[in-house]
Amino acid sequence: MKISYRRSRRAALAVAVGSALALTATACGDDGSGAAGDKGTEGSGKGQITFWDNNGGVRTDIWKQVIADFEKKYPDIKVDYVGIPAASAQSKYDTAIQGGGLPDVGGVGTAMLAEVAAQGALEPLDSRLEKSPLGGKLSQNLLDSSKAAGGDGKLYQIPTSANNGTLWYRTDLFKKAGLDAPTTWSKFYEAADKLTNRSKNAFGFTIRGGKGSIAPALDAMYSQTGITSFWNGDKTTVNDPKNVAALEKYVALYKKDTPTADVNNDFTKMVAQWDSGTIGMLSHNLGSYQDHVKALGPDKFRGIPNPTLDDGTRVQVSNPVDGLSVFKSSKNKAAAWKFIEFAVSHEENSKFNESAGQVPANVDAAKDAWIQKAEPTKLAAEALNGSGTKIVQLPYYLPDWNTISKADNEPNFQKVLLGKMTARQFLDTLADQLNKAQAEWKKQQR
Repeated sequence: MKISYRRSRRAALAVAVGSALALTATACGDDGSGAAGDKGTEGSGKGQITFWDNNGGVRTDIWKQVIADFEKKYPDIKVDYVGIPAASAQSKYDTAIQGGGLPDVGGVGTAMLAEVAAQGALEPLDSRLEKSPLGGKLSQNLLDSSKAAGGDGKLYQIPTSANNGTLWYRTDLFKKAGLDAPTTWSKFYEAADKLTNRSKNAFGFTIRGGKGSIAPALDAMYSQTGITSFWNGDKTTVNDPKNVAALEKYVALYKKDTPTADVNNDFTKMVAQWDSGTIGMLSHNLGSYQDHVKALGPDKFRGIPNPTLDDGTRVQVSNPVDGLSVFKSSKNKAAAWKFIEFAVSHEENSKFNESAGQVPANVDAAKDAWIQKAEPTKLAAEALNGSGTKIVQLPYYLPDWNTISKADNEPNFQKVLLGKMTARQFLDTLADQLNKAQAEWKKQQR
């Protein structure tokens, strides 16, 4: 039902936007390259190309620097930059797929990659990468995430950067309590208990119970069990007995070692609560680093990758990966690919990610001096690129993944925290929905 709804939504969208497309394209300075059904051409490798930034405003300045560098190296190519706010990027692409006006090259994150690719809008990039100077220069774990997100094993996105799950902890509180850094789950749980003193409003951990709660819970679950695949055949492993036990232990922290308000906290509230200074640990990505520096100063906290098993085994779920895609309808794919090669080269990828505060996809960029000085990013890069790191690929390719992992189950996770649903009931419900979505997706691939 949800898949047919998505199709009907697109059909309605095509009718509704017909008269608006020309205005939209003109307003954006985008002369377009066609709709998804247009196969495009390789082109001359010169002339003008249009680039859509899927995080316009936030990343506009750094992308304009990259574009200026590119145009200096390739004076016979001009890049028309179009900045699109992240919240509207998916709908912008959907509209252009239906009615025309797609760019030559654009930012497409893994969360939306499968839907855009499934509509025939993206050019497979496997052979281009094999022949490119970028071959062997990109993080294999990030490439694996990009391929998995596409849904059919092809590479539709060249990764540019990634965030990573980070455990932020108060070094001053740990030192005072005589605790080791929470590098393993055993040390994490020990610290959560020891740092909690409810009578003084002091807590060992803050757990994400509001919007965006499912991915952190899955990350905590899989990294504790060491299960390395989201699927066992066509059945999900989310409700494996080991995962059930791990989730039970994790949610048992709520109200025992965490504030009661956590049940409703999204990342903004959770970060603000941790920055208030009375909580020992926070699990969030690299993006909150500057917030912590502003609130606590640089010397009272550290950011490390999420805990490992006691033997050092590192398992983590895939984080959304941002990247660049060539659109199949482009009339100048050669120039669009040159832009991607340049943007993800060592120097430019390093410059971009230093500005964004994220982990570079280019492995040489991940060794640069700024990374070595930014410990949380350095450790995140080592974790993401480590040969021993096992990534559990979340099924971003499923059309219903966002609905299942957000609207359907964030309220259920809150019920688990409040004791109104057991961890097993929650995971069995989630597993049933995922198994049905996987079966429907496979049926559509035949």
